Amino acid sequence: MAAAGPHRGEASLGPRLAPIRGVRVLVVDDDPDARELLTTILQQAGGEVVSTGSADEALAVFERLRPDVLVSDIGMPDGDGYSLIRRVRLLEDDSGTRVPAVALTAFARAEDRRQALRCGFQAHLPKPIEPGELTALIARLIA
Repeated sequence: MAAAGPHRGEASLGPRLAPIRGVRVLVVDDDPDARELLTTILQQAGGEVVSTGSADEALAVFERLRPDVLVSDIGMPDGDGYSLIRRVRLLEDDSGTRVPAVALTAFARAEDRRQALRCGFQAHLPKPIEPGELTALIARLIA
């Protein structure tokens, strides 16, 4: 999806969304409605968003795009978010870079959070997400 144009939607941001202008975000979620919602939120905050529906597709886009931030669902068929972040971290070991990554999941137990962090995510947000919390987290991760 194309990024929102400059200043588009900023009037409606209000205090809820932290600005992430120009931040390249790769969104990965197998649910098309969730992908669209995340893309809209992040674009309204000024992010440049590319979204994919699978871990395999995300890995190919990651190699080509090298986003500033990765936002991934955990529970996906044909490769979950845990396997995706492990593969991303292996790619990064070769390049020496480390892209901040956020796990989004309906699995909200403390054990799920620990597993996400152990696998290589920097943050874990339970679904449903609060848009302002997501954008503020991304802003902190790239600061």
